[in-house]
Parts: sequence; C-alpha cells; structure tokens
Amino acid sequence: MMHAADLPETLPVFPLPGALLLPRARLPLHIFEPRYLAMLDDTLKTSSRLIGMVQPCEGPKGCGCGPGRLQKIGCAGRLTGFSETEDGRYMVTLTGISRFRLQEELDGFTPYRKVKPCWKGFDRDLGKPEHDKGFDRRAFMPKLCRYFEAQGLSTDWDSLEDADDELLINSLSMLCPFDVEDKQALLEAPSLETRRETLVTLIEFALRSGEDGEERLQ
Repeated sequence: MMHAADLPETLPVFPLPGALLLPRARLPLHIFEPRYLAMLDDTLKTSSRLIGMVQPCEGPKGCGCGPGRLQKIGCAGRLTGFSETEDGRYMVTLTGISRFRLQEELDGFTPYRKVKPCWKGFDRDLGKPEHDKGFDRRAFMPKLCRYFEAQGLSTDWDSLEDADDELLINSLSMLCPFDVEDKQALLEAPSLETRRETLVTLIEFALRSGEDGEERLQ
C-alpha cells in the first residue's frame, strides 16, 4: 500500500477525454503515441511509477476553458501491468492510488505534460475500500439492466452481482459512456455514497431521455 509520504511532488499526466480512473480501480490503456511512450519509459525509472490521468476541460463557450486546458482534479495511477507488442506499442494497466488537485503545470523539456499535484483533501483514497450503507442493490440492478439494454452494452451479470459496493460503483462509473463533465463529477464525488447517487442520477436521466425520444417518434 502506498502512503502519503510516497506521493511525488511532480507528476506526468495523460490527458484523455472520457477516461476515468478511481482509487483502487484498474484502467487498461493502449499507448502508442511517441510522447506517451517516452512518458512510460520515464515512469518506469521512478520508484512510485505514477501517471496522472486527467480529462481535458471541455466546458461550454465562455467558461474560460481554452484549448489545452485540463480539469482541476485527476487521479494518479500506479503502473501495475505492462506488456510490449511486436510493433513497439505498450499495453499497460494503471491501478488508481489517489486523486490530486492540479496545482500548477510545469514547463520542461519532456514531450509530455507534467504538473505539480496537491494531494491534500484526498486522504481516504489511500485507505481501505469504502462501503455504502445506503446502497439499495435490489432496486439498482434492474435499473442498471434497463440502462445496459438501452445503450447496447453487455456484461457479466454474475460478476456484477458478486462485486462489493466500491468495485461495482467505481467500475460502472469508469465504464459507462457518460460525457466528460459527467465523468468528472463522478471523479470529484467526495464519498462512495455521493458517487453512487451521482451514478444513479445519470442512469435515470439517460433512461428518461431514451423514453422521451421514443414517445416523440410515435
């Protein structure tokens, strides 16, 4: 387990819209761009082996989110899986360690971006898995099934049924095809309970939107 004292003062970041990493969850990545191959090589030389996943800022016009701007909060993942293909690409797995606040973007000579992260306020990310005592799984699973059918998604339902609260809620938050701002809201949720409430709201909204669309077509 990583401790607060092990967290680095600088962090390479991988800006990727729609890619959400959460503490203790795993995110597979396919890396092939030369700048991110260089980032991966440099990361493997560090003791922490951390990469920051952060979404680009895609706010509405007039919000101040210019080209290249990043969201203010991301999640650092430790490189825990690594394989190289015959053509020089990398298949990697990041395991979420802790969220961070983007304090400052650093200038430098690397082809990839680096930031100064602030780790304060995310102490629970380094602790044990969270539990959601208010999670009504019996009411949630049929709703989730309807959502998957509407989105044309498939899954191993037995595995979902057996997953603990945190694994289920975080996995769905990462996998469901929500937009960038919705993914960011899931990332920034201060607790597992809040993330579950946000997730349910997004699923219910998607289901209502689909029903409204069907009514207009009739």
